Amino acid sequence: MADPAKTKLGRMLLDEISPVVMVLRTPLVEESCRENELSLIEMLTPYCNFSNIDVPVRTASDQPYRLRRFKLRLFYASEIRKRSSEAAKDRLNQVITHAGDTELSELCSHPAEIESVIACSEQELVPPWFQDFNKELIDAVAFSEHESFDHPVACLLAVSTKDKGPIDKFVDLFNTNQLPPLLNNGAMDPKILKYFLLVHDSRDGTLEKATGIMAEMRSTFGVNDCRLLCINSAVDGTEEHQENPWASYKNNASSDKQLGCFLSVDDIEELRNTMHDLSSKHIIPHMEMKIRVLNQQVSATRKGFRNQIKNLWWRKGKEDVPDNSDGYTFSSTESQIRVLGDYAFMLRDYELALSNYRLISTDYKLDKAWTHYAGVQEMMGLAYFMLDQSRKDAEYCMESAFSTYLKIGPSCGWNVTRCGIWWAEMLKARDQFKDAAGVYFRISGEEPLHSAVMLEQAAYCFLLSTPAMLRKYGFHLVLSGDLYKKYDQIKHAIRTYKGALSVFKGTAWSHIRDHVHFHIGKWYAILGVFDEAIKHMLEVLACGHQSKATQELFLKDFFQIIQETGKTFEVLRLQLPVINFSSIKVVFEDHRTYASSSAVSVGESLWQSLEEEMIPSLSGTKTNWLELKPKILPKKYKESNVCIAGEAIKVEVSFRNPLQIPISISNVSLICKHSAECDEPESDNGSLVEYQNGTELRTLSVNGGSSLDTSLFNLSEADISMLGGENILVQLTVTPKVEGTLKLVGVRWKLSGSVIGVCNFDSDIIRKKVAKGKRKPKQPVKDNLQFLVIKSLPRLEGEIHDLPGTVYAGDLRRITLELRNPSKISVKNLKMRISHPRFLNIAAQEVMNLEFPTCLIKHESSSQSSKQADTPEASSTVYVFPETTSSSWEIPAKWPLWFRAAADGNISLCITIYYEMEDGSSVITYRTLRMHYNVEVLPSLEVSLRISPSPSRLHEFLVRMDVANRTSSENFKIHQLSCVGDQWEVSLLQPIESVFSLGFLMAGQALSCFFKLKNCRTDRNTEGNVVRLVDSESSRLFDTSISPFNLFHHHERLHQERQDQGDGSTVDFILVATPESDSDAGTPTPTTAEIFSYYNCHCR
Repeated sequence: MADPAKTKLGRMLLDEISPVVMVLRTPLVEESCRENELSLIEMLTPYCNFSNIDVPVRTASDQPYRLRRFKLRLFYASEIRKRSSEAAKDRLNQVITHAGDTELSELCSHPAEIESVIACSEQELVPPWFQDFNKELIDAVAFSEHESFDHPVACLLAVSTKDKGPIDKFVDLFNTNQLPPLLNNGAMDPKILKYFLLVHDSRDGTLEKATGIMAEMRSTFGVNDCRLLCINSAVDGTEEHQENPWASYKNNASSDKQLGCFLSVDDIEELRNTMHDLSSKHIIPHMEMKIRVLNQQVSATRKGFRNQIKNLWWRKGKEDVPDNSDGYTFSSTESQIRVLGDYAFMLRDYELALSNYRLISTDYKLDKAWTHYAGVQEMMGLAYFMLDQSRKDAEYCMESAFSTYLKIGPSCGWNVTRCGIWWAEMLKARDQFKDAAGVYFRISGEEPLHSAVMLEQAAYCFLLSTPAMLRKYGFHLVLSGDLYKKYDQIKHAIRTYKGALSVFKGTAWSHIRDHVHFHIGKWYAILGVFDEAIKHMLEVLACGHQSKATQELFLKDFFQIIQETGKTFEVLRLQLPVINFSSIKVVFEDHRTYASSSAVSVGESLWQSLEEEMIPSLSGTKTNWLELKPKILPKKYKESNVCIAGEAIKVEVSFRNPLQIPISISNVSLICKHSAECDEPESDNGSLVEYQNGTELRTLSVNGGSSLDTSLFNLSEADISMLGGENILVQLTVTPKVEGTLKLVGVRWKLSGSVIGVCNFDSDIIRKKVAKGKRKPKQPVKDNLQFLVIKSLPRLEGEIHDLPGTVYAGDLRRITLELRNPSKISVKNLKMRISHPRFLNIAAQEVMNLEFPTCLIKHESSSQSSKQADTPEASSTVYVFPETTSSSWEIPAKWPLWFRAAADGNISLCITIYYEMEDGSSVITYRTLRMHYNVEVLPSLEVSLRISPSPSRLHEFLVRMDVANRTSSENFKIHQLSCVGDQWEVSLLQPIESVFSLGFLMAGQALSCFFKLKNCRTDRNTEGNVVRLVDSESSRLFDTSISPFNLFHHHERLHQERQDQGDGSTVDFILVATPESDSDAGTPTPTTAEIFSYYNCHCR
């Protein structure tokens, strides 16, 4: 440990355990001093502290030592009395209140990070007013009868040269009626050192009168005990002191006069010399002499083996009576020993002081004088500390004193506090901060407001411990803040809570963090600092981990504070509701348009694979879909998205209510920034919501709201009510009206009609799924929310009618594609491509006017040939609409499509339609319409055919067909089986009645039947390639050689192609069935299908 005298406790002991000088003065002396806005004591005090007095001292030993540091404490006679408990509390409360009167700017400062707090030293960390508070606590027990270091050592008597009869005045001043109780009740020796000071006001005349009075004083009181002090030599009262020595001792000086304005340099030097003379030539020698005299007396009566036995024998016979401080007068041996110890302590002879404290400690303990015993134990602990000897003994003495004071009761409450403060400082000087915190906590059970200060000091000790005990630091600050608030010290409560906030911020201790934020917000509101109040209340809004009652309390108080302000606040990153940034999706249309939201969710790569054969190749080196003409598209917007004026940009935002209680959200809309001119310089802020100096709160007008310019774009608004824990996906739109640039900045909403929430989009968050794990995209992430708005273009709208959502496998239908062009600008060169031609194909326009499925019934060969010629080529992948279709379409255009459920499962059908603009002046010369549908296909009939050569005929084969109904409730009527091609003839080997006893195939039923297959290459019979499987001649057969049978046969043949097919001939079969309801069961057919087709290709 460093030199104990240089520690904080050492400096404290120098200030508090030093000689006391009682000051007696006449009113005229005080009047002359008041000309300088100072009292006599205030004028002398700066010159009572000597940092290098350099006086030789010899106490009990023959070896002298030099006293370097020394201090005198000056008190008027009226002040030398123990304060009442109420007066002491008032003084302490004034210190706390004065320290709390800080500027609001300091109170509203941002709390420091915990790392920087840990790095602070004790001097930087602990508030400076703690020193004043601790001093007031120590002074609360000053001038006790059992402690002589507060008893006056000398008396300074001051008389003015203007007083009548100065000599008589000196005599009258030391009147027993004016002396403090300590001198009158026998607690101390009234025969103390007297020092006579004659004060001369230089403005009242020359020194002739003062010199005469001075001569008379020396003849009366002695030559060495009298001194003349001249003041107020600066007649004009304009003397200025660069380093004003009284500033730290005088806090309530008037503003119109400077302290010491009539004191010249010579006056100040005279003040310094007067106090130096009093200290070095009078008080210190007087104390030396007193120590030597007392030491001789103590040595003669108490020291030595014989004296100790005699003392113990005498005390053994004393009655066991409680502590009574009046039992020891100044002339008693015990009081003399205590004075000897205290005088030695004040003159820095700690060895002599400790030996006498030990001697008297036993006496007090035997006498059961517990107050005196505790006081001596306290001084022994301090003496051990100043000697830097046994830490164990020092702490034992302080513990003994502390415990004894506690046992005595409330009468020693202030002594307990003083002892605890000294003990804690002793531990802190030895870096035992954890133990010091424990001491502060033990003395925090006294007066509640004072306990708040002690708990705060304990918190700083936990922080200064090694390692830092952060949780205890924050917890004790919270305890301290609660006590401050209990006694209306709101600013102190905010200060301590903000200190605790630096600990809990960014940790998992959410409940205590919410508690701190919530109460700081409420306390700021009490002070009228609503901006800070709202900032802290905002931190607890998304408190999903709290109970329902707590959440209701937080919201209620938050809205109440908002209501008290009478203003509307706009909050950046409002946490209620919570926005899922990773799920934000921006949907816009450039050359790509979408018929439905499901089409948007399809991967871009699939659409590009469908459209690559339809989009014409671009000239030159450009491979992008967009011809970037320099005159139309500025260079800096090449990396921007393109949207069309009049077409909405959709943003899907997911809101989540983290609370258990419902909330209301209104006026949800996007925040956008539009520039009408493409070449306008970009703004650096990139947001319509600008916040200065990093703040997240902005005050709007009283009625709230900010007007938006609807001439540039239209914004949609949504109002939602969210239940506890509910997630809601909200689709917001912005529709630009004029050309230019548009940037999506964020989203805005209003919470419960009270506060506006604003959340700016973060491009990195929204696009992170795109950038993660892939090559850097050509389009920078920073521009994914910025759009180039071009002039209005035609946009086709498309829809497929009669397409079911759920069907059975094999279902064959005719459906209708409807296209609309709401624009007045015509389009041309329409093309279409389908992702799954096995399921969906284009039909001839003539089919639109025919009845289905009647149009598929087998007719004469001439009619069939006509229909076959009109059927589109099966191998075509891109269908080009006729030129007559390229019109503005004032009425919708309809086109037939063939749909067949080729296989069971969930099928995703994608259709893309390409078209070009009649007006070629636009940046975009073509567009595509993307359509998407999901169809669920359920299992129906499972058909398998096996062919084996006939044992008797060379060109004949036996065919076995196995059919199983895999549905749970549907019945099917097997209508016909056809062979593809005219060279084959198929016939049934058994009667139809024996195969289909019921006439249909029930749900879950399976059957087998046999056919004869004959190769008729030389003798073609067009009627022999199909066999009827229904027992009704009225049921006409379907022509499987025409569209859509032949169309889907082509795709099925490609799909069922085998790797080991070889060069041998194969046969393809088409089984046609129709739905049949079970009349006995009375269950209607749940499907609207009219015909089913099943293909078995490459049979051999």
